[in-house]
Amino acid sequence: MITTMLVIFILGYLMIALEHVVGINKATFALIMCGILWAVYAMLGHDASLSTDMVEALGDTCEIVVFLIGAMTIVELIDRYGGFQIIVKHIHASDKRKLMWILVLVAFFMSSILDNMTTTIIMVMMLRRMLRDQKERWIFACVIVLAANAGGAWSPIGDITTIMLWMKNYVSSVDLIVNLLLPSLVSVLVPTLLASRLVGATPVETLNAQDSRVGYNLYEHHRGLSMLILTCGVAALLFVPVFKAVTHLAPYMGILLSLGALWLLTEVIVSRYSLDDKMEGRISQVVRNIDMSTILFFLGILMSVGALGQAGMLRELAAWLNETFHSVYLINGLIGILSSIVDNVPLVAACMDMYPVTTDAMVAAAADPAYTALFIEDGLFWHLLTFCAGVGGSLLIIGSAAGVVAMGIEKIPFTWYLRHITLLALAGYLSGMAVIWLETLL
Repeated sequence: MITTMLVIFILGYLMIALEHVVGINKATFALIMCGILWAVYAMLGHDASLSTDMVEALGDTCEIVVFLIGAMTIVELIDRYGGFQIIVKHIHASDKRKLMWILVLVAFFMSSILDNMTTTIIMVMMLRRMLRDQKERWIFACVIVLAANAGGAWSPIGDITTIMLWMKNYVSSVDLIVNLLLPSLVSVLVPTLLASRLVGATPVETLNAQDSRVGYNLYEHHRGLSMLILTCGVAALLFVPVFKAVTHLAPYMGILLSLGALWLLTEVIVSRYSLDDKMEGRISQVVRNIDMSTILFFLGILMSVGALGQAGMLRELAAWLNETFHSVYLINGLIGILSSIVDNVPLVAACMDMYPVTTDAMVAAAADPAYTALFIEDGLFWHLLTFCAGVGGSLLIIGSAAGVVAMGIEKIPFTWYLRHITLLALAGYLSGMAVIWLETLL
């Protein structure tokens, strides 16, 4: 069964990677792969537990999908009301290389407060106001993905995997920041330095006010409304981690609450200013522009990974890594590479099950105390896992939620990212691990 499911996943993944070669949307293959994998899982002796297993996998998947729908709607709303015009007009750079550095640093620190997916949506939507050339936007969007993923790795609320480890007391917030801020920053600076050479030091072009994507430019007529929606939209996104910390509810519940509040606000605004004849300013109208193919791709790929997880393949992989390498650097390095292929959430969950947090008594009784001590709370293993699972997803564009979002918005081909960005991301990934190694020596 495991071999059959693995072959199906590899073939489906290959077709997703060749989306622009075969000319068929990647969501098509993700959904087909999802259905076939669960059918194989059902037919090979899991009838009794199938319903429970599917509900569990669907629940985990829908948490992410619902959050994505809410975040994309809020960001689209900000864009519709001209909110990004305000930010764009306050970003000043003499040339495009300096602009890249500014955007990368903004994305890096923004994703430590928001999540990497939301940050990427905001930053890539801003790019569409700044750059006309599609290939240049691809380069900028890709380094923003690298920055967003790295920025989420050093903050306890910056990525779903760091949230998992933080909430279960595998890592603490202060130690996580102290130990991973510098490695995460280095993992961004190295590829950005290399990627900046792909962009000419040419002047930043002026915003094209006639761009058809801008539509009715509310910013020029009602700047107060643009500022109001920008402020409320960003506040709504920032509210999500606060809501989670206070209530311990899943992030999607916070995004739904924020979306409902913005819905009420925009209903009042549209009625007050009679905007219906000029723009579609209601949430019910904005949501029509959400890229549903990206949503369905997320649904298909995450449910496919869920099938592999329910079949026990990920836990078997964790056990094999431990027995074969017995080195936290090699184990986590490979986990990071795998997270660019398989979603990092089930990989981290498998590691949390496979490697429990050790205590002083367990260390004292262990046959190899020095190795066992690496698994205590805030031990080297957990910091490495946090870094590698977050940053390693940047090696392929479909290896992270941020990458998939950027791919959907800008239609970045999988093979283009592989040729132009993967090696840059790998250089940053290895550089960050080297910094962690140096920190442990010092």
